[in-house]
Amino acid sequence: MTDAPVISLPRIGDTAPAIDSESTHGQLTLDNYAGKWIVLFSHPADFTPVCTTEFIGFAERADDFAERDVQLIGNSVDSVFSHLAWVNAIEEKQGVAIPFPIIADLDLKVSHAYGMIHPGEGGDTSAVRAVFVIDPARKIRAVIYYPMNAGRNIDEILRLVDALQTSDANGVSCPANWRPGDDVVVGAPRTAEALAARKADASLTKKDWYLATKSL
Repeated sequence: MTDAPVISLPRIGDTAPAIDSESTHGQLTLDNYAGKWIVLFSHPADFTPVCTTEFIGFAERADDFAERDVQLIGNSVDSVFSHLAWVNAIEEKQGVAIPFPIIADLDLKVSHAYGMIHPGEGGDTSAVRAVFVIDPARKIRAVIYYPMNAGRNIDEILRLVDALQTSDANGVSCPANWRPGDDVVVGAPRTAEALAARKADASLTKKDWYLATKSL
């Protein structure tokens, strides 16, 4: 009986594993996108129905990601020739051009480094639908995994990027179902003096002593 392979699952706050792989836009490393946010996402296989809808969804919102200085990068274990044939078919049959690179991860280096292979869901080679949000400092800021049979919500990924960027820029947090323009959460006071200051702060909407929101 052989031991099961150890699967690396990068965590939030970890440095994003290095990438140096062939892609549909040539050799790709994270250094190609210095100073940018990155949304790295994997798909099980080219020429599959749910994956096709997801790539169309990402492509149709590519300008929205670009406005947030986010680079989209796809990844699967298919060859670059398969990727090129697939994106060509999407453009010819669906009328949607895929503007972002897709990594040809034939050696599984990216998939293993990012924990995209889940044998219980997709076998030993197919990647699940993983999403990694990576900031300009190359820290992993968010991780989402979806199963094979459920496509991703592109609006939610954009909302997540907005929340991360808003929190970074303003030193606040974003509540459940937050969208740009909504009030944000201010951190709870940690001293009696800070609590007294909060009680006197008319700019805050206070739900309780530890829960207060404000507009930006």
